[in-house]
Amino acid sequence: MTGNPVTATLFDPIQLGAISAPNRILMAPLTRGRSEGEHVPLADLKAEYYSQRSSAGLIISEATGISQEGLGWPSAPGIWSDAQVEAWKPVTKAVHDAGGRIILQMWHMGRLVHPDFLGGAQPVSSSATTAPGLAHTPQGKKDYTEARALDISEFPRIVADYVHAAKNAMAAGFDGVQIHAANGYLIDQFLRDNTNFRSDNYGGAIENRIRLLREVTQAVVDTVGSERTSVRLSPNGETQGADNSNPVALFTAAAAALQDIGIAFLELRDLKPHGSFGKTDVPRISPEIRKVFKGPLVLNQEYTKEMADADLASGLADAISFGRAYISNPDLVERLRVGAELTPDNFKTWYTPDGEGYTDYPFLEKTDV
Repeated sequence: MTGNPVTATLFDPIQLGAISAPNRILMAPLTRGRSEGEHVPLADLKAEYYSQRSSAGLIISEATGISQEGLGWPSAPGIWSDAQVEAWKPVTKAVHDAGGRIILQMWHMGRLVHPDFLGGAQPVSSSATTAPGLAHTPQGKKDYTEARALDISEFPRIVADYVHAAKNAMAAGFDGVQIHAANGYLIDQFLRDNTNFRSDNYGGAIENRIRLLREVTQAVVDTVGSERTSVRLSPNGETQGADNSNPVALFTAAAAALQDIGIAFLELRDLKPHGSFGKTDVPRISPEIRKVFKGPLVLNQEYTKEMADADLASGLADAISFGRAYISNPDLVERLRVGAELTPDNFKTWYTPDGEGYTDYPFLEKTDV
């Protein structure tokens, strides 16, 4: 049971496993770059950025690579090396000193890693497939290349990489971790039947396609505790070329497996509350997931306050994670509380290397004078 009242509002506290969140406004994971060298976070810059947003009930960090094999985004941070762990420590300390809470999202991109990040080696995936579109590389956008299917002997290594990352996250001072199993990345490539064509125990039937998700989640839970482990899924139709023929069956089975493991909370990149990227034939799956997952359920996808209020009041969601709004509104909680206008963000500075468009957005008191 969640123990949350049906009449919960965004500003009511909530218990998310071991984390006591003072409100139900979470900061969703947002890839922003701002790392250097061997994917080492720019500590001072990130410390300022995240601490500015510490009034969130909980901050979910930007997606962070668990290994070089799994990280294919320019200037994105990692969590596999000692240097990366040391660089994250001032960030988590700054958030805690400001009264906030922060967990680290663990990322393996699978087939979406370009060989330029791997010394020319092939990326890995569930099957030998190629992602659509173009990869972001340090040399500009390039075509994705075909991934190789992971050998059955490699699965213990993949699970071990998640465990190592989770240990490092806790050593860096994070309050917990989130397993990124959404948005067409590695675990999602195993979940979906248009990217997973395996005939072994990790492919075919839904119970096999969710096997890697179960194994990774259980191993992380065994390492840091169920009360500090969460998962993100994206039952919102096609994403980065990954899709599924029966999403209700797939994602309810995945959610039921996570319920059995007992994770702290489940976050869904859901369909928009009142529309789904123009795909009117795609059903919203969160109501079905709500039936099988009894822990705290966090929904995310371009929410307005009114949409958030409605889903909290109905009991569909226990909390809402806001993404893009947090880029340009570090004090989003207070702005939503008083009904203040939100500052628009500047797309041109989403991934730039310095504080412009990152730590220089105004707080409410500065916009009112």
